[in-house]
Amino acid sequence: MKINQNYGNLAESYLFSTIGKKVNAFTAAHPEREVIRLGIGDVTLPLARPVIEALHAATDEMAEKATFRGYGPDQGYDFLRTALQAEYARHGVALELDEIFVGDGAKSDVGNILELFDADNTVLVPDPVYPVYVDTNVMAGRRILYASATRENDFLPMPDACVRADIIYICSPNNPTGAAYTRAQLKAWVDYANENDAVLLFDAAYERFITEPDVPHSIFEIDGAKTCAIEFCSLSKTAGFTGTRCSYTVVPMALKRGGTKLNAMWLRRQTTKYNGVSYIVQRAAAAVFTDAGRQATGEAIAYYRANAAMIAAALNEAGVWYCGGKNSPYLWMECPGGMASWDFFDYLLEHAGVVGTPGAGFGARGEGYFRLTGFGDAQKTKRAAQKLREAAAALQSR
Repeated sequence: MKINQNYGNLAESYLFSTIGKKVNAFTAAHPEREVIRLGIGDVTLPLARPVIEALHAATDEMAEKATFRGYGPDQGYDFLRTALQAEYARHGVALELDEIFVGDGAKSDVGNILELFDADNTVLVPDPVYPVYVDTNVMAGRRILYASATRENDFLPMPDACVRADIIYICSPNNPTGAAYTRAQLKAWVDYANENDAVLLFDAAYERFITEPDVPHSIFEIDGAKTCAIEFCSLSKTAGFTGTRCSYTVVPMALKRGGTKLNAMWLRRQTTKYNGVSYIVQRAAAAVFTDAGRQATGEAIAYYRANAAMIAAALNEAGVWYCGGKNSPYLWMECPGGMASWDFFDYLLEHAGVVGTPGAGFGARGEGYFRLTGFGDAQKTKRAAQKLREAAAALQSR
């Protein structure tokens, strides 16, 4: 028998295991020191009350014969897909119900969607980048090109007429950089994809954090996107579902490649390999899009935004360049004093007891940068921001 040799081409990812080892060693050596984590990509607030109430009500239904449910519909229950359809309409996007697929996480669908495409296709990803985009294509043996995201282009690379790619990843607002594309910038990508018969894989996981009107919540707000784009979105960060698991993927009926509707292909794939999200979780997800759910989850988003604003204020006071923080829970800062990202990690842990994520872990272009997040406790974030300001200012003055 033969195994997939492409797995041997995966780079060993020591990023978070190395962070864990360094932090554990520090706390063991300094048990009296407080360590505050600003690198966490997970939420810290509990599920909103309307979501919890929906979970309990659905659980009670499962205990009665008259309301018990077994296997659910392939694409998700209509009550949730209808709620999602209405949510898109709030942003001026009209979708057919059959264009919406409920899933158990954007990460799963981002990886699984690649089954629709031949391994000979060329992939374009930004650098720095969310590692899943790269690793899932390495596993399939695809050729990967990198679009350089730098301070000079505000970490928002634009199409290059000299580069030909078949599958293009865009995450906006971006993880790890927090940068967000404007309508005009996304229009350029849509035009490029349509002109080159490419497919845009658009990750909108952080759309709920958007505050600026010129930053679209969905790629489908852009004219022409339905003939070239697939969108992924998750309730993980927008409603605290990291441990509850629910997401949605939109595959437009108008999207065809090789003479085939990708919507029909994705439906066939899902009906064969996927049994869907549990009824109780889908009821909880639907509660997010009620008036009460939208208000309650919005309060959590505001909490995380306020944390990001505290970090941003500290960086401003220290005179450190950064992007993100406005439309995103992530801030992408330049390491003070020209330090390498792992060196800054060690310095910040030692001198401030603050933990972030070295940019080098997200790709070659991430070297010299550092990711911070607003997904922490507000009081701890306030203390961490002050310590960050002092440490960064000290390095800047060297």
